[in-house]
Amino acid sequence: MTFWAYMLRCADERFYVGHTDNLEGRMSQHQHGRYCDFTARRRPVALVWSQEFPTREEALSAERRLKGWTRAKKLALIEGDWARISWLAIPPKERPSTSLRTNGEGAITALPSPDPSRKREGNS
Repeated sequence: MTFWAYMLRCADERFYVGHTDNLEGRMSQHQHGRYCDFTARRRPVALVWSQEFPTREEALSAERRLKGWTRAKKLALIEGDWARISWLAIPPKERPSTSLRTNGEGAITALPSPDPSRKREGNS
């Protein structure tokens, strides 16, 4: 049997994350307001991401992990931007600064974009 973790974008632009063993049936339930109150009040909903898993436990684990992600990280997942997901996984205090600064002549310049492939200290 196949299980799915999935993410919906609701009409109010919020995300809903869940898991199921019948993705098509669950989508129908969400669209008709019959599965959960959260999506019923925010219809229509659109499936924006899903992934197959061999066991319910793995799908549930993925659901729980995604529910803890920031909106930015969820958007990166939807876009398939793995470099951005990796960069967003670095705690904010450990990320290089991307704030604006002035050059010696008063012109505002942006710092270079962070390198998402950079290894975090203390991790192997």
